[in-house]
Amino acid sequence: MKEVQNSKRREFIKKIGLVAGASAIAPITLSAQNNTTKSSKKKVLRVAHVTDIHMSDGNDAPNRFKKCIADVKKHNVDFFLNGGDTIMAADYGDITRERVLEQWKLWDELKQEFKEYEMYSCLGNHDMWWAAPDKKDSMYGKDYVIKRMEMQSRYYSFFKNGWYFIVLDSNNSRAGSLDKEQRAWLENELSKMPKDASVLVMSHYPILAVSTIPYGGSHTDSKYIMKLFYKHPNKKIHCISGHMHLLDTAIYNNVNYYCNGSMSGYWWGEGDKDSAGKYWYHETPPGYSIIDFFDDGSINNIYYPHPY
Repeated sequence: MKEVQNSKRREFIKKIGLVAGASAIAPITLSAQNNTTKSSKKKVLRVAHVTDIHMSDGNDAPNRFKKCIADVKKHNVDFFLNGGDTIMAADYGDITRERVLEQWKLWDELKQEFKEYEMYSCLGNHDMWWAAPDKKDSMYGKDYVIKRMEMQSRYYSFFKNGWYFIVLDSNNSRAGSLDKEQRAWLENELSKMPKDASVLVMSHYPILAVSTIPYGGSHTDSKYIMKLFYKHPNKKIHCISGHMHLLDTAIYNNVNYYCNGSMSGYWWGEGDKDSAGKYWYHETPPGYSIIDFFDDGSINNIYYPHPY
């Protein structure tokens, strides 16, 4: 009788584990709901936000990435937004030219997995090679990454289906900041938009986030950017970022700030003592976000943890 009870207990514990595992990879809705009824607004875009891919040839990352992209494509997205840190790392002082080239070659091969889609990218802090022999080297700094990522510029804007998109370069002095030239450009971009424009701002570093309170990593000029947004009270502004490998939402002065988790999780590794699950970084599983854009200026940002 005792053995039967123990068997039932083991089965019960096993079922709890399965439920816990299932809930750990359930989609996570980050968006705040507005007062607009679902029937009165129309979806105009669906976009995938992938960030902190940190691609390398280790940990079977290329094959795991391919599985992730296959899942993303099932959502029937219109295009991709890439939040930076596309390769594992080029920014450390001991990274050689050969290693940088290996990482970008691998990325070029993996791009074929979604070649039918447009991808709009921003620069991540780990993407640039600063250890080149001198600043005149063709691989030094941002220009080389812009070329490899087929970006318009280090910061830029575009317009899709009634929405204005602004892509920022966070990688300036006092890491996580906008330089003087970019500030002037951003002020002008916002000013020339319609008074009630719907706007999505993508940066690598979070402009404002909850996770940066204990861990750091926020834009160091958050105050300037937030006050700039405050000058445009009728615009519907939403901001997305990565960098933290953590997931959070903040709302300030009616601007929504979403820090989405990373596709690489714990840099494709299994994690450490602080990881809540295998491949997790602290309490955030690896994943990607699917963002729906509506004609009333609202968005729905859902984070999809991946099991790979």
